[in-house]
Amino acid sequence: MLSEHVRELHKPDDWEDALHCSQDHPVLILKHSTTCPTSARAYREFMAFVGTHASDPKQPMDYRIVKVIENRSLSRHIAEETEVHHESPQVLLLDQGQVIHHTSHGKITKKRLLQWAQNPFG
Repeated sequence: MLSEHVRELHKPDDWEDALHCSQDHPVLILKHSTTCPTSARAYREFMAFVGTHASDPKQPMDYRIVKVIENRSLSRHIAEETEVHHESPQVLLLDQGQVIHHTSHGKITKKRLLQWAQNPFG
């Protein structure tokens, strides 16, 4: 179940909206495989981060998710536009329309996402 704070990307217009929003504040995107146990763990870490971070008004951030099996073409489109090789699970942190951080698989942790939020350019 998605949190009220997380919006699912379905089509290229949703991706364009995420890029546009990243002009005002960071946008964190999870590329999630709904059939993969590793992705399920990453999803839990992502959602734990959202649960603790979404209510912090000092650090505004948008949260998005792409289900890669259900939206394979959008996932490929994002990889092409960002020039970040697709992996699943994968998180991308956008700022000013650019990927400033990305990681995948077991490196997706609440702790890492908190570090990115506290120091996005560090």
